Amino acid sequence: MVDLAAIRENVEAVLPSVTDDLIRLVAIPSISAQPEHASDMQRVADEIVGHLDALNCDRVKVVDSAGQPAIIAHFDADPAKPTVCLYAHMDVQPTGDPAEWTSAPFAAQRRGDRLFGRGTADDKAGVAAHLAALRAFDGKPPVNVIVLIEGEEEMGSPTLGRILAENADDLAADLYIVADCGNWAIGQPAFTTSLRGVVDCVVEVRTLSHAIHSGEFGGVVPDALTTLCRLLASLHDGDGNVAVEGLVSSEDTSVEQREEVVRSDSAVLDSVQLIGSGPIAARTWLKPSISIIGLDTTPIATSSNTLIPAAKARISLRVAPGDTGAHALECLRRHLEAKIEWGARLTIIDGEAAEPCRTPLSADLEEKANWAWHQAFGVDPMQIGTGGTIGMIAEFQNTFPQAGVLATAVSDPDCRMHGIDESLYLPDWEAVCLAEALLLARLAE
Repeated sequence: MVDLAAIRENVEAVLPSVTDDLIRLVAIPSISAQPEHASDMQRVADEIVGHLDALNCDRVKVVDSAGQPAIIAHFDADPAKPTVCLYAHMDVQPTGDPAEWTSAPFAAQRRGDRLFGRGTADDKAGVAAHLAALRAFDGKPPVNVIVLIEGEEEMGSPTLGRILAENADDLAADLYIVADCGNWAIGQPAFTTSLRGVVDCVVEVRTLSHAIHSGEFGGVVPDALTTLCRLLASLHDGDGNVAVEGLVSSEDTSVEQREEVVRSDSAVLDSVQLIGSGPIAARTWLKPSISIIGLDTTPIATSSNTLIPAAKARISLRVAPGDTGAHALECLRRHLEAKIEWGARLTIIDGEAAEPCRTPLSADLEEKANWAWHQAFGVDPMQIGTGGTIGMIAEFQNTFPQAGVLATAVSDPDCRMHGIDESLYLPDWEAVCLAEALLLARLAE
């Protein structure tokens, strides 16, 4: 039987040191998408390797496969015991304007029960939770443990497939615990069982070989920016539903999100209506969505009374479970080519892609995981979907189809991951550290 009291006591004993380590990890600006932070990516990898070495892991290596570094470490217990892979990522999103933060993004600051800083919730808290669980067993977990800390998740994990292929023997496990999803609410844990994928592309619209006088030619010759705006407007219907034909979509959810909660969590302006139709949970979990996430055109400060010859937009398409990234991108391409107006020249350049997936739990895993999280939180975890994307889960499923995947959370709806003033709710994170340690013990039975 699992010694609940002893494990709880061990986790509580290591939490102060793990919290300090989390603060040090946050201080490293490991922004994988920005080349000027390549040395910071190496620094954060070295820092984590040092923590794993201090736990006397049996072996550890850093691989990059022509991308950012990834860490693979092994804690060998008993060949007869299950093997569990603990996944998290060490890279973070850019901060935006640091002046908009209430404290420096890379100087973690505790205010009440929250720890503020870039990467606190997404996903250095996941790294720290794994360290806490391993320290609770003094580096001798009751099952075989593989630790995989990735450095490209915020870029869509572009080389993870190659890392898995080149290190398949080192990463084969019975269960993958992914500490990178979200809880339903503060105090209410959740396991994520469906995730949307994502594809994006850059579209360029050109109507002129060079800029021309808007007075002499306006009203006869179309400018590129107006043409692009009309094309982008065709991506949604009047209610805000995605208007691209052929995309997979579903409303089959038994979980409902309340509009007032969504408004509070998203900070949408009072006057702005929510878009789309059907259950809100379906709109964010099971239906596609399209956002314009970038625009290249003449800045207002340097604009003049000329017709703009070319303009670009970056389109991000979240792909519903049951679809594929390739199919969704082809549907988007067909739509754009059909809707471009006035004979404008259209160029489409494909960008990143990550597949949607479902992660149903086996009865045995569900029982053990529910027990561990109930003991730590005092309530049963919910099974939910997410509108976000973790491409590596689909990569794991493709490479290790017989293994289970448990997508757990260190964040909550108010953590503002990817946004200004990202923060971690510490009481729930501490409960996750305990839950993970308890699950490792339960899996050893």
